[in-house]
Amino acid sequence: MLLARGRSRSYFRGCDQSRRIQTAGDAGSMRFIPHTQADTAAMLEALGIASTDELIAHVPSGLRAKATINLPRGLPEWEVTRVLSALAARNHGASEFASFLGGGCYRHYVPAGVRAITGRAEFATAYTPYQPEASQGTTQAIFEFQTLIAQLTGLDVANASMYDGASASAEAVLMARRLMPRRKRVVLARSLWADYRSTIRTYVGAQPELELVELPFESASGTANLDVLAPLIDERLVCVVIGYPNAFGVIEPLDRIVQMVHRVGALVIAVTAEALALALLKSPGESGADLAVGEAQSFGIAPQFGGPGLGFMATRFAYIRQMPGRLVGETVDSRGQRAYCLTLATREQHIRRERATSNICTNHSLCALAATVYLTLMGRRGLRKLAACNVELAHLTAEKLGSAGIRRRFNGPFFNEFVVSAPDPPKLLARAEQHGVIAGIAMAGSYPELHDGLLICVTELNPASEIELLCAALAGAADDNDG
Repeated sequence: MLLARGRSRSYFRGCDQSRRIQTAGDAGSMRFIPHTQADTAAMLEALGIASTDELIAHVPSGLRAKATINLPRGLPEWEVTRVLSALAARNHGASEFASFLGGGCYRHYVPAGVRAITGRAEFATAYTPYQPEASQGTTQAIFEFQTLIAQLTGLDVANASMYDGASASAEAVLMARRLMPRRKRVVLARSLWADYRSTIRTYVGAQPELELVELPFESASGTANLDVLAPLIDERLVCVVIGYPNAFGVIEPLDRIVQMVHRVGALVIAVTAEALALALLKSPGESGADLAVGEAQSFGIAPQFGGPGLGFMATRFAYIRQMPGRLVGETVDSRGQRAYCLTLATREQHIRRERATSNICTNHSLCALAATVYLTLMGRRGLRKLAACNVELAHLTAEKLGSAGIRRRFNGPFFNEFVVSAPDPPKLLARAEQHGVIAGIAMAGSYPELHDGLLICVTELNPASEIELLCAALAGAADDNDG
């Protein structure tokens, strides 16, 4: 049985083995299937309520009144579409603004091929590949995803995906705890994203014997304070969780942290929210990290109201038995032909709590497929070129803002996002929005000590004209504040 590791395979090979489900009409369209009155009555009865109005009674009446759409009965569909489109047009769409949002969810171009393949019925309607004889296309697609993540992270094996980067990070901490059950201390870098830290604290809260220590960051560089870390490294240490890059876009000295932590046999968990960075940075595995987890949303998944996400996890073969989630392996069938199946862990392992390595018993397969198709289309060189483009644009933006008097808050190396110091960031953002620019994220909500911090992200979707617009908007807004 072979598990996905540092070998590349064509995603498309073997897809013809998957079941073909033919549907009438355009495969890319969404069908409208209304509930009948009997359906509605059955649901209301199951809920123990009399009407749909009662179902939403908790919503303030004023909001419910505003939400009412007064349409005459019997309008043709095109008239209804026209009225609703006019209502929708009253909202400002994200495409109307030059956006520089980042902070864990990133805008990248999604090739049309990604949507074309993920929209095929064989994948879009697939359930769980428990029956390998009926799921070879699905299992191969997952195997390819594992292979690609193993290559990106520089580690031996990756699982079949997790829910998102934050929960993957928490699962990694629990995995480290299982590997070192006698140790009690987990060091969590404060420069890790706030929602990741919060999720880890929630998961670990069920194990009160664990000591969670927050590691501060250097005020000048934005990297973890290694002087504070040094005395925390002893025989009680389970693991150190570090962003790579971190919440400020700064690239942490992962090699040095690994060297320090491995002296006492503890583990290092590298967490990456902007997975594109792994195409350019030294891989976590090459740096010596024991686990690499994070968010792969950047690979073919558009930011849609903040989701969906795609968590990934990779580790070394020595730790594979404690890895949560699914693993797809390569084997041969009774005729000696290559085949794929779930391996090393049964479904029941993740249902029976006393045997489970995790409560996750499924995964984001369709999102993982999107990432697989995206990475296959981009290829190693294409992905590296895209990452280099992001770095170039972000550094160009930082230089232009610096020339306009808006300087970086930290001097550490960064990938495609960075923090600048600005007077009253919330007001600055509001003024920039009036110029058609969503300039970034005010940091004070997650980091009160960075009350003047504004996080700006630049990707390939920000052309030179938008960068000029950003600089002009922020400089003008800053002048208005000074005035």
